[in-house]
Amino acid sequence: MNRFKYASLILLAFVLLLGQPVKADEGMWLPMLIGKNYEQMKKQGFKLTPEDLYSVNKASIKDAIVSFGGFCTGEIVSKNGLIFTNHHCGYDAAASNSTPENNILDNGFYAKSFQEEKPIKGLFVRFLVRMEDVTPKVMAALVGVEEKDKAAKIAEITKKITTDATIGTSMEADVRDIYKANQFLLFIYERFNDIRLVGIPAQSIGKFGGDTDNWEWPRHTGDFSVFRVYADSENKAAPYSVNNKPYTPKKSLPISIKGIKNGDFSMVYGYPGRTDRYLTSYGVKMATEKTNPTIVKLRDIRLKAWKEEMDKSLDTRLKLSSQYANIANYWKYFIGQTEQLKRLKINEEKQKQEEDFTNWAASSPVNVNLIGAYKNAYAIYEPYAVHITYVNEGLLASPFIRNANQIGSMIKAMNARKADPAFQTQVKQNFNDLVNNYQSTYSENADKKIFAQILTSFYQDVPKSQHPKFITLISENYWKGSTEATFKNYADHLWEKSNLIDPEKMRKFLSNPSLESLENDPAYLYASNLIPQDYIRNNFGSVFSDFQLEKNRLDNLYLKALTEKNKGNLAYPDANSTMRISYGTIQNYSPKDGIIYDIKTSIDGMVAKYKPGNEEFDLPKSLLEAYSKRDFREYAEAGTLPVGFISNNDITGGNSGSPVLNGNGELIGIAFDGNWEAMSGDIAFDKQYKRTISVDIRFVLWCIDVIGGAKNLIDELDIKTNKLAVPKDKLILKKQ
Repeated sequence: MNRFKYASLILLAFVLLLGQPVKADEGMWLPMLIGKNYEQMKKQGFKLTPEDLYSVNKASIKDAIVSFGGFCTGEIVSKNGLIFTNHHCGYDAAASNSTPENNILDNGFYAKSFQEEKPIKGLFVRFLVRMEDVTPKVMAALVGVEEKDKAAKIAEITKKITTDATIGTSMEADVRDIYKANQFLLFIYERFNDIRLVGIPAQSIGKFGGDTDNWEWPRHTGDFSVFRVYADSENKAAPYSVNNKPYTPKKSLPISIKGIKNGDFSMVYGYPGRTDRYLTSYGVKMATEKTNPTIVKLRDIRLKAWKEEMDKSLDTRLKLSSQYANIANYWKYFIGQTEQLKRLKINEEKQKQEEDFTNWAASSPVNVNLIGAYKNAYAIYEPYAVHITYVNEGLLASPFIRNANQIGSMIKAMNARKADPAFQTQVKQNFNDLVNNYQSTYSENADKKIFAQILTSFYQDVPKSQHPKFITLISENYWKGSTEATFKNYADHLWEKSNLIDPEKMRKFLSNPSLESLENDPAYLYASNLIPQDYIRNNFGSVFSDFQLEKNRLDNLYLKALTEKNKGNLAYPDANSTMRISYGTIQNYSPKDGIIYDIKTSIDGMVAKYKPGNEEFDLPKSLLEAYSKRDFREYAEAGTLPVGFISNNDITGGNSGSPVLNGNGELIGIAFDGNWEAMSGDIAFDKQYKRTISVDIRFVLWCIDVIGGAKNLIDELDIKTNKLAVPKDKLILKKQ
């Protein structure tokens, strides 16, 4: 451990000094330094040691936690590399392996043998090997570098650090900044690419409640799925092969079915995505008034168009269901975040904090004008906020735009390397893969409608003074009496004349591509206006880049100043998709006067919500039959079956699938959601209302065992119960 001592001391300085005093249930803490929280954790019921959570010298719980595909978290639960995660994390794997004839998305699936497990192309998991503080190396490289050149220099030095750390190994590495680039951490990972789907409940269980119950408590959703990591004969990471074997992990989590009660210790271990809790009042105001409402509007356009087509046929529903679910989740999130930021008066609270900061900084030439500088920066950028949101969430939302520009680059490369037959073959294979991927979610009616409606909204919502020339020309050349009719007319023109939108026309064109034909294709001409860096430079000048540069500079100074101001307080950095631990308790709450929400829900409440044939509240026959027999087996509690529970753990996107552990480090649930009353959480943690919603592990096991009949999977698990083993010599045998 000596080689990490200096790094830990540097990191400790920030962890101990930054931020406001926090309660134990708030915070996404770095595992390497979780020992600094140890006394508080013990008071709440934690029974293990800090080394049981994170160690580089022996197996620890960190070795059972994986970054799942880079978008979720998973946990290893058996010595055969079995992974539990969320249903919505495995949704695409199930949808892409479903057909109308073998619809595992709707019907569920559990492999009864290794041979039945389904390889998922492109899916990977990463295990964290270790983390180190590399701040001195990065800061030394930044000495004398101008502000405008810092990002490039940081990219250069961090690339060297990751290369040096992994050279001669099969490991991967990332360097991530924390505390707004005041510190830098190196993360070393081992990546496995052979991941197979093992089990998933029917989506009427896994998505029970649909959009209606999403982000709400009480909740009755069986949000889980099961995967497995495979390795080669030497237990090393390897590409998919039929000869690969289930991976033997360093650590797997035991599972507790003992039950929970209000006040029990709980801990979430995973990969939270992004939080922005040091965002200023100006950023909060922009989010609530400009950015979030625009995102909601643009996502609503897509969701309505997709839903209209999904309702027409099962095949279309299977094609579009994964992207629909993904967009819908955060469509509702942005609605809720805006509502709760306003209800909790976060903007006003931030303003008070900033006034206090300015008073404290009155005697500091460097810090006294920081908040005023933020105000000026946002004032310049604010008129463009809606426009830039349209670029990211609207204009680039149509897949054909990305495809057209990618195809253009590949055809130009083919022309430049005509004498290289291997390169020509590879590009043609890339073309084939591109078309196949595109076709898998293509819907002419929906895609055309989305394209036309987003252009219409852009034309109406973005100030005319900011309209790019190509938008103005479209409105003039395709005018049909109204803005809506005009852009519909333009969409009809593109779909009719282009070889780059309809998948079959694409396939035919790419079998013998011509640069001349490409450069005259109307979809390519349109898409070439939407190369992101060119679009931003041509339509925003330096406004956007200047804002980003100035905000980064101010964020760095602000966090550095808070370190000094709040000396002695324990705090945590924002989440940034690196491994974190949050801890707290199983805890009920009161959302409003006269109402108290219990900590758990049961299958009784699930069946009470049941609506036959309803896409959100239907249930499979197998569940209803087991329920009618009260066949809950060892997973029962008080005559019923637990389904979900809540805790005050601090999580965000990316934590989906994270294990919820008790004080003994045993798995008691799988985190999958937050609650409506605290959806401000990514910007402002609310100590009164914030709750994590998890599926109870007993419901997960019941679904696998009783509904799925996959006793083979249950037998892999290390399940802890209340039942005490009776020594053989104490058994009393009855006479026959």
